[in-house]
Amino acid sequence: MEISGFYKLSVDERLALLKKEGILSEGDIKILLDTGSLKIDRADLMIENVLGVSHLPFGIATNFRINKKDYLVPMVIEEPSVVAAASHGAKLILPEGFSAEADEPIMTGQLQIVGVSEESLNKIEENKELISSLAKEYAKQMEEYGGGFRSFSSRFLKTKRGGMLILEFEIDVRDAMGANTVNTVMELIAPSIAEMVEGKSRLRILTNLAIKRKARAKAVWKKEVIGEETIEGILDCYEMARNDVFRCATHNKGTMNGIDAVALATGNDWRAVEAGAHSFASLEGYSPLTHFEKNKSGDLAGRIEIPLAVGTIGGAINSLPTSGIALKILGVNSAKELSMVMASVGLAQNLSALKALSTEGIQKGHMKLHARNIAILAGAGGPQEIDTLADKLIEEKKFNLNRAKELLQEMRA
Repeated sequence: MEISGFYKLSVDERLALLKKEGILSEGDIKILLDTGSLKIDRADLMIENVLGVSHLPFGIATNFRINKKDYLVPMVIEEPSVVAAASHGAKLILPEGFSAEADEPIMTGQLQIVGVSEESLNKIEENKELISSLAKEYAKQMEEYGGGFRSFSSRFLKTKRGGMLILEFEIDVRDAMGANTVNTVMELIAPSIAEMVEGKSRLRILTNLAIKRKARAKAVWKKEVIGEETIEGILDCYEMARNDVFRCATHNKGTMNGIDAVALATGNDWRAVEAGAHSFASLEGYSPLTHFEKNKSGDLAGRIEIPLAVGTIGGAINSLPTSGIALKILGVNSAKELSMVMASVGLAQNLSALKALSTEGIQKGHMKLHARNIAILAGAGGPQEIDTLADKLIEEKKFNLNRAKELLQEMRA
Protein backbone atom coordinates (compact mmCIF):
# COMPACT_ATOMS: atom_id res chain seq x y z
CA MET A 1 0.00 0.00 0.00
CA GLU A 2 1.39 3.38 -0.94
CA ILE A 3 1.28 5.92 1.88
CA SER A 4 3.09 9.07 0.84
CA GLY A 5 5.67 10.27 3.34
CA PHE A 6 5.00 7.54 5.91
CA TYR A 7 8.65 7.51 6.95
CA LYS A 8 8.51 11.25 7.69
CA LEU A 9 5.79 10.85 10.32
CA SER A 10 6.44 10.41 14.02
CA VAL A 11 5.59 7.09 15.69
CA ASP A 12 2.42 8.60 17.15
CA GLU A 13 1.39 10.00 13.76
CA ARG A 14 1.92 6.64 12.06
CA LEU A 15 -0.16 4.83 14.66
CA ALA A 16 -2.87 7.50 14.46
CA LEU A 17 -3.01 7.10 10.68
CA LEU A 18 -3.43 3.31 10.93
CA LYS A 19 -6.09 3.78 13.60
CA LYS A 20 -7.94 6.28 11.37
CA GLU A 21 -7.84 3.75 8.49
CA GLY A 22 -9.42 1.13 10.76
CA ILE A 23 -6.34 -1.09 10.68
CA LEU A 24 -5.39 -0.77 14.35
CA SER A 25 -7.49 -0.48 17.49
CA GLU A 26 -6.59 1.44 20.63
CA GLY A 27 -5.73 -1.89 22.26
CA ASP A 28 -3.38 -2.80 19.41
CA ILE A 29 -1.60 0.52 19.75
CA LYS A 30 -1.17 0.02 23.49
CA ILE A 31 0.47 -3.36 22.92
CA LEU A 32 2.80 -2.00 20.22
CA LEU A 33 3.88 0.90 22.43
CA ASP A 34 4.28 -1.32 25.48
CA THR A 35 7.72 -2.85 25.01
CA GLY A 36 6.85 -5.38 27.70
CA SER A 37 3.81 -6.62 25.78
CA LEU A 38 5.10 -10.20 26.09
CA LYS A 39 4.44 -10.70 29.79
CA ILE A 40 6.99 -12.60 31.81
CA ASP A 41 4.55 -15.31 32.93
CA ARG A 42 3.71 -16.12 29.30
CA ALA A 43 7.38 -16.00 28.27
CA ASP A 44 8.18 -18.45 31.05
CA LEU A 45 5.77 -20.95 29.47
CA MET A 46 7.28 -20.61 25.98
CA ILE A 47 10.91 -21.61 26.59
CA GLU A 48 13.15 -22.88 29.40
CA ASN A 49 15.19 -20.96 31.99
CA VAL A 50 13.51 -17.62 31.29
CA LEU A 51 15.05 -14.48 32.80
CA GLY A 52 13.13 -11.82 30.88
CA VAL A 53 12.09 -10.78 27.40
CA SER A 54 13.96 -9.15 24.51
CA HIS A 55 12.67 -6.69 21.94
CA LEU A 56 13.32 -5.67 18.35
CA PRO A 57 11.91 -2.75 16.34
CA PHE A 58 8.54 -3.39 14.69
CA GLY A 59 8.15 -1.46 11.42
CA ILE A 60 5.94 -1.31 8.35
CA ALA A 61 6.98 -1.64 4.70
CA THR A 62 4.73 0.34 2.40
CA ASN A 63 3.97 0.35 -1.34
CA PHE A 64 3.32 -3.38 -1.73
CA ARG A 65 0.71 -4.29 -4.31
CA ILE A 66 0.50 -8.03 -4.94
CA ASN A 67 -2.00 -9.61 -7.31
CA LYS A 68 -3.76 -6.21 -7.41
CA LYS A 69 -4.22 -6.14 -3.62
CA ASP A 70 -2.50 -3.52 -1.45
CA TYR A 71 -0.61 -4.52 1.67
CA LEU A 72 1.10 -2.87 4.62
CA VAL A 73 3.83 -5.36 5.54
CA PRO A 74 4.97 -5.67 9.18
CA MET A 75 8.70 -6.30 9.62
CA VAL A 76 10.66 -6.98 12.80
CA ILE A 77 14.39 -6.44 12.41
CA GLU A 78 17.32 -4.60 13.99
CA GLU A 79 19.25 -3.85 10.78
CA PRO A 80 18.98 -0.31 9.37
CA SER A 81 17.71 0.30 5.81
CA VAL A 82 15.88 -3.03 5.38
CA VAL A 83 12.35 -1.64 5.78
CA ALA A 84 13.17 1.38 3.63
CA ALA A 85 14.75 -0.80 0.93
CA ALA A 86 11.75 -3.12 0.72
CA SER A 87 9.38 -0.15 0.47
CA HIS A 88 11.56 1.46 -2.19
CA GLY A 89 11.81 -1.69 -4.31
CA ALA A 90 8.03 -2.10 -4.19
CA LYS A 91 7.33 1.56 -5.00
CA LEU A 92 9.40 1.41 -8.18
CA ILE A 93 6.91 -0.99 -9.81
CA LEU A 94 3.68 0.77 -8.90
CA PRO A 95 0.94 0.81 -10.05
CA GLU A 96 1.41 -2.69 -11.51
CA GLY A 97 3.02 -4.28 -8.46
CA PHE A 98 3.92 -7.96 -8.08
CA SER A 99 2.21 -11.07 -9.31
CA ALA A 100 2.56 -14.08 -7.05
CA GLU A 101 1.39 -17.64 -6.50
CA ALA A 102 1.99 -20.42 -3.99
CA ASP A 103 1.72 -24.20 -3.80
CA GLU A 104 -0.73 -25.96 -1.52
CA PRO A 105 0.63 -26.10 2.08
CA ILE A 106 2.13 -29.59 1.88
CA MET A 107 4.72 -30.48 4.49
CA THR A 108 6.85 -33.61 4.34
CA GLY A 109 7.55 -35.81 7.35
CA GLN A 110 10.46 -38.26 7.34
CA LEU A 111 10.58 -41.60 9.12
CA GLN A 112 13.90 -43.46 9.42
CA ILE A 113 13.99 -47.22 10.07
CA VAL A 114 17.40 -48.81 10.66
CA GLY A 115 18.60 -52.41 10.81
CA VAL A 116 16.85 -53.42 7.60
CA SER A 117 17.80 -54.62 4.13
CA GLU A 118 16.66 -53.38 0.73
CA GLU A 119 14.03 -56.12 0.72
CA SER A 120 12.14 -54.05 3.29
CA LEU A 121 10.86 -51.96 0.37
CA ASN A 122 8.80 -54.98 -0.70
CA LYS A 123 7.12 -55.10 2.71
CA ILE A 124 6.24 -51.43 2.39
CA GLU A 125 4.75 -51.96 -1.06
CA GLU A 126 2.70 -54.94 0.18
CA ASN A 127 1.29 -52.84 3.02
CA LYS A 128 0.86 -49.60 1.10
CA GLU A 129 -2.89 -49.34 1.72
CA LEU A 130 -2.53 -50.09 5.44
CA ILE A 131 0.18 -47.48 5.86
CA SER A 132 -1.91 -44.91 4.01
CA SER A 133 -4.95 -45.62 6.16
CA LEU A 134 -2.88 -45.28 9.35
CA ALA A 135 -1.41 -41.97 8.19
CA LYS A 136 -4.85 -40.72 7.19
CA GLU A 137 -6.22 -41.56 10.63
CA TYR A 138 -3.35 -39.91 12.50
CA ALA A 139 -3.67 -36.73 10.39
CA LYS A 140 -7.47 -36.72 10.63
CA GLN A 141 -7.58 -33.52 12.67
CA MET A 142 -6.51 -31.58 9.59
CA GLU A 143 -9.33 -32.90 7.42
CA GLU A 144 -11.96 -30.61 8.91
CA TYR A 145 -9.88 -27.66 7.62
CA GLY A 146 -9.46 -29.18 4.16
CA GLY A 147 -6.05 -30.71 4.83
CA GLY A 148 -4.79 -34.10 5.89
CA PHE A 149 -2.64 -36.95 4.62
CA ARG A 150 -1.98 -36.91 0.87
CA SER A 151 0.60 -39.59 -0.02
CA PHE A 152 3.81 -41.29 1.00
CA SER A 153 6.89 -42.74 -0.67
CA SER A 154 9.77 -44.95 0.45
CA ARG A 155 13.43 -45.42 -0.45
CA PHE A 156 16.41 -47.40 0.79
CA LEU A 157 19.77 -45.91 1.73
CA LYS A 158 22.96 -47.90 2.02
CA THR A 159 25.33 -46.12 4.41
CA LYS A 160 28.46 -46.88 6.41
CA ARG A 161 26.14 -47.46 9.37
CA GLY A 162 24.25 -50.07 7.40
CA GLY A 163 20.98 -50.04 5.51
CA MET A 164 18.14 -47.71 6.40
CA LEU A 165 14.61 -47.29 5.13
CA ILE A 166 13.31 -43.75 4.64
CA LEU A 167 9.58 -43.10 4.36
CA GLU A 168 8.33 -39.62 3.46
CA PHE A 169 4.76 -38.59 4.19
CA GLU A 170 3.09 -35.60 2.55
CA ILE A 171 0.53 -33.84 4.76
CA ASP A 172 -1.55 -30.79 3.90
CA VAL A 173 -1.39 -28.61 7.02
CA ARG A 174 -3.55 -25.73 5.72
CA ASP A 175 -2.86 -22.47 7.61
CA ALA A 176 -0.42 -23.91 10.15
CA MET A 177 3.33 -24.09 9.70
CA GLY A 178 2.75 -27.77 10.36
CA ALA A 179 5.72 -28.93 12.41
CA ASN A 180 3.71 -30.18 15.37
CA THR A 181 1.13 -31.91 13.19
CA VAL A 182 3.69 -33.66 11.00
CA ASN A 183 5.96 -34.68 13.87
CA THR A 184 3.00 -36.12 15.78
CA VAL A 185 1.95 -38.23 12.80
CA MET A 186 5.53 -39.50 12.34
CA GLU A 187 5.78 -40.56 15.99
CA LEU A 188 2.40 -42.27 15.97
CA ILE A 189 2.99 -44.26 12.79
CA ALA A 190 6.63 -45.23 13.47
CA PRO A 191 6.01 -48.29 15.73
CA SER A 192 3.69 -49.95 13.22
CA ILE A 193 6.11 -49.56 10.32
CA ALA A 194 9.14 -50.62 12.39
CA GLU A 195 7.30 -53.81 13.36
CA MET A 196 6.19 -54.35 9.77
CA VAL A 197 9.76 -54.40 8.41
CA GLU A 198 11.38 -55.81 11.59
CA GLY A 199 13.59 -52.77 12.07
CA LYS A 200 14.06 -49.98 14.62
CA SER A 201 12.67 -46.48 14.19
CA ARG A 202 15.02 -43.55 14.70
CA LEU A 203 14.23 -40.11 13.26
CA ARG A 204 10.54 -39.17 13.13
CA ILE A 205 10.37 -35.53 12.07
CA LEU A 206 9.49 -33.12 9.29
CA THR A 207 12.03 -31.80 6.80
CA ASN A 208 12.54 -28.05 6.61
CA LEU A 209 13.27 -28.38 2.90
CA ALA A 210 9.59 -27.81 2.11
CA ILE A 211 9.97 -28.55 -1.58
CA LYS A 212 6.23 -29.09 -2.00
CA ARG A 213 5.40 -25.72 -0.42
CA LYS A 214 7.03 -23.07 -2.60
CA ALA A 215 5.98 -19.49 -3.25
CA ARG A 216 6.78 -17.52 -6.39
CA ALA A 217 6.67 -13.82 -7.17
CA LYS A 218 7.67 -11.73 -10.18
CA ALA A 219 7.73 -8.10 -11.24
CA VAL A 220 9.04 -5.78 -13.96
CA TRP A 221 11.01 -2.63 -13.21
CA LYS A 222 10.65 -0.21 -16.16
CA LYS A 223 13.80 1.27 -17.68
CA GLU A 224 12.08 4.66 -17.75
CA VAL A 225 11.77 4.48 -13.96
CA ILE A 226 15.06 3.02 -12.75
CA GLY A 227 17.27 3.86 -15.75
CA GLU A 228 19.09 1.72 -18.29
CA GLU A 229 22.46 2.13 -16.58
CA THR A 230 20.99 0.96 -13.28
CA ILE A 231 19.57 -2.11 -15.02
CA GLU A 232 22.99 -2.93 -16.43
CA GLY A 233 24.56 -2.53 -13.00
CA ILE A 234 21.97 -4.80 -11.37
CA LEU A 235 22.51 -7.45 -14.02
CA ASP A 236 26.28 -7.32 -13.51
CA CYS A 237 25.81 -7.78 -9.75
CA TYR A 238 23.38 -10.64 -10.33
CA GLU A 239 25.77 -12.34 -12.74
CA MET A 240 28.49 -12.33 -10.11
CA ALA A 241 26.12 -14.03 -7.66
CA ARG A 242 25.40 -16.71 -10.27
CA ASN A 243 29.08 -17.44 -10.71
CA ASP A 244 30.67 -16.83 -7.31
CA VAL A 245 29.47 -18.67 -4.21
CA PHE A 246 30.92 -16.07 -1.82
CA ARG A 247 28.89 -13.31 -3.46
CA CYS A 248 25.88 -15.61 -3.76
CA ALA A 249 25.81 -16.14 0.01
CA THR A 250 25.50 -12.39 0.57
CA HIS A 251 23.06 -12.02 -2.33
CA ASN A 252 20.73 -14.55 -0.71
CA LYS A 253 21.26 -13.04 2.74
CA GLY A 254 19.94 -9.75 1.34
CA THR A 255 16.87 -11.52 0.02
CA MET A 256 16.26 -13.18 3.38
CA ASN A 257 16.58 -9.85 5.23
CA GLY A 258 13.03 -9.02 4.20
CA ILE A 259 11.59 -12.53 4.38
CA ASP A 260 12.96 -13.18 7.88
CA ALA A 261 11.71 -9.81 9.11
CA VAL A 262 8.15 -10.67 8.05
CA ALA A 263 8.51 -14.15 9.59
CA LEU A 264 9.59 -12.59 12.89
CA ALA A 265 6.79 -10.04 12.84
CA THR A 266 4.15 -12.72 12.29
CA GLY A 267 5.54 -15.16 14.87
CA ASN A 268 6.84 -17.68 12.34
CA ASP A 269 9.91 -19.88 12.65
CA TRP A 270 12.52 -17.86 10.77
CA ARG A 271 15.18 -20.53 11.36
CA ALA A 272 13.04 -23.06 9.51
CA VAL A 273 12.49 -20.55 6.72
CA GLU A 274 16.25 -19.92 6.48
CA ALA A 275 17.09 -23.64 6.47
CA GLY A 276 14.56 -24.33 3.72
CA ALA A 277 15.67 -21.40 1.59
CA HIS A 278 19.41 -22.13 1.67
CA SER A 279 19.02 -25.88 1.19
CA PHE A 280 16.72 -25.18 -1.77
CA ALA A 281 19.37 -22.83 -3.19
CA SER A 282 21.89 -25.69 -2.89
CA LEU A 283 19.96 -28.41 -4.74
CA GLU A 284 22.04 -27.99 -7.90
CA GLY A 285 25.03 -26.15 -6.50
CA TYR A 286 24.48 -23.02 -4.41
CA SER A 287 22.67 -20.44 -6.54
CA PRO A 288 20.67 -17.19 -6.16
CA LEU A 289 17.10 -17.42 -4.89
CA THR A 290 16.18 -14.58 -7.25
CA HIS A 291 16.59 -14.23 -11.01
CA PHE A 292 16.96 -11.05 -13.06
CA GLU A 293 17.07 -10.48 -16.81
CA LYS A 294 16.14 -7.90 -19.41
CA ASN A 295 12.89 -8.52 -21.24
CA LYS A 296 12.21 -7.73 -24.90
CA SER A 297 11.39 -4.12 -24.02
CA GLY A 298 14.70 -3.64 -22.23
CA ASP A 299 13.01 -3.52 -18.81
CA LEU A 300 14.29 -5.47 -15.81
CA ALA A 301 12.28 -8.61 -15.11
CA GLY A 302 12.78 -10.20 -11.71
CA ARG A 303 11.41 -13.33 -10.11
CA ILE A 304 11.85 -15.49 -7.05
CA GLU A 305 10.95 -19.07 -6.16
CA ILE A 306 11.44 -20.19 -2.58
CA PRO A 307 10.05 -22.81 -0.15
CA LEU A 308 8.13 -21.01 2.59
CA ALA A 309 6.71 -23.10 5.42
CA VAL A 310 4.81 -20.41 7.31
CA GLY A 311 1.50 -20.25 9.10
CA THR A 312 -1.14 -17.87 10.35
CA ILE A 313 -2.22 -20.04 13.29
CA GLY A 314 -0.52 -22.17 15.95
CA GLY A 315 2.73 -22.09 17.88
CA ALA A 316 4.26 -18.75 18.80
CA ILE A 317 1.81 -17.01 16.48
CA ASN A 318 -0.89 -17.44 19.12
CA SER A 319 1.43 -16.71 22.06
CA LEU A 320 3.14 -13.48 20.99
CA PRO A 321 0.87 -10.42 21.37
CA THR A 322 2.39 -8.53 18.45
CA SER A 323 2.07 -11.46 16.01
CA GLY A 324 -1.71 -11.16 15.93
CA ILE A 325 -1.41 -7.43 15.35
CA ALA A 326 1.06 -8.02 12.52
CA LEU A 327 -1.33 -10.41 10.79
CA LYS A 328 -4.16 -7.94 11.34
CA ILE A 329 -2.16 -5.16 9.67
CA LEU A 330 -1.17 -7.48 6.84
CA GLY A 331 -4.72 -8.64 6.22
CA VAL A 332 -3.88 -12.04 4.76
CA ASN A 333 -6.56 -14.74 4.64
CA SER A 334 -4.34 -17.83 4.55
CA ALA A 335 -0.82 -19.15 4.99
CA LYS A 336 -0.57 -19.36 1.19
CA GLU A 337 -1.28 -15.65 0.89
CA LEU A 338 1.28 -14.89 3.60
CA SER A 339 3.93 -16.86 1.69
CA MET A 340 3.18 -14.88 -1.48
CA VAL A 341 3.66 -11.62 0.42
CA MET A 342 6.94 -12.87 1.87
CA ALA A 343 8.25 -13.94 -1.54
CA SER A 344 7.38 -10.51 -2.95
CA VAL A 345 9.16 -8.80 -0.06
CA GLY A 346 12.25 -10.93 -0.68
CA LEU A 347 12.29 -9.97 -4.35
CA ALA A 348 11.84 -6.25 -3.59
CA GLN A 349 14.53 -6.42 -0.91
CA ASN A 350 17.03 -8.05 -3.26
CA LEU A 351 16.27 -5.60 -6.08
CA SER A 352 16.87 -2.61 -3.80
CA ALA A 353 20.12 -4.08 -2.50
CA LEU A 354 21.44 -4.70 -6.03
CA LYS A 355 20.35 -1.22 -7.10
CA ALA A 356 22.20 0.38 -4.19
CA LEU A 357 25.30 -1.80 -4.64
CA SER A 358 25.57 -0.99 -8.33
CA THR A 359 25.08 2.77 -7.87
CA GLU A 360 25.78 4.78 -4.68
CA GLY A 361 26.84 1.80 -2.57
CA ILE A 362 25.12 -0.01 0.28
CA GLN A 363 26.59 2.11 3.09
CA LYS A 364 24.76 5.35 2.34
CA GLY A 365 21.48 4.26 3.91
CA HIS A 366 23.14 2.11 6.55
CA MET A 367 25.45 4.82 7.86
CA LYS A 368 22.72 7.43 8.13
CA LEU A 369 20.87 5.31 10.68
CA HIS A 370 24.14 4.14 12.23
CA ALA A 371 25.10 7.80 12.79
CA ARG A 372 21.79 8.42 14.57
CA ASN A 373 22.45 5.47 16.88
CA ILE A 374 25.91 6.82 17.72
CA ALA A 375 24.41 10.25 18.37
CA ILE A 376 21.97 8.73 20.86
CA LEU A 377 24.79 6.82 22.59
CA ALA A 378 26.76 10.06 22.82
CA GLY A 379 23.91 11.59 24.80
CA ALA A 380 22.05 13.62 22.20
CA GLY A 381 18.45 14.24 23.22
CA GLY A 382 15.44 15.01 21.09
CA PRO A 383 15.02 14.43 17.35
CA GLN A 384 16.56 17.76 16.28
CA GLU A 385 19.77 17.39 18.29
CA ILE A 386 20.12 13.72 17.29
CA ASP A 387 19.69 14.47 13.58
CA THR A 388 22.05 17.48 13.70
CA LEU A 389 24.78 15.43 15.38
CA ALA A 390 24.22 12.53 12.98
CA ASP A 391 24.56 14.89 10.00
CA LYS A 392 27.89 16.17 11.35
CA LEU A 393 29.19 12.60 11.75
CA ILE A 394 28.14 11.77 8.19
CA GLU A 395 29.76 14.94 6.87
CA GLU A 396 33.05 14.11 8.59
CA LYS A 397 32.69 10.37 7.84
CA LYS A 398 33.82 9.66 11.39
CA PHE A 399 31.47 7.16 12.98
CA ASN A 400 32.93 6.76 16.45
CA LEU A 401 31.54 7.52 19.87
CA ASN A 402 34.41 9.72 21.12
CA ARG A 403 34.11 12.07 18.15
CA ALA A 404 30.34 12.16 18.58
CA LYS A 405 30.75 13.26 22.20
CA GLU A 406 33.20 15.99 21.15
CA LEU A 407 30.83 17.29 18.51
CA LEU A 408 27.92 17.21 20.93
CA GLN A 409 29.87 19.35 23.44
CA GLU A 410 30.72 21.84 20.67
CA MET A 411 27.08 22.02 19.58
CA ARG A 412 25.86 22.66 23.12
CA ALA A 413 28.60 25.23 23.77
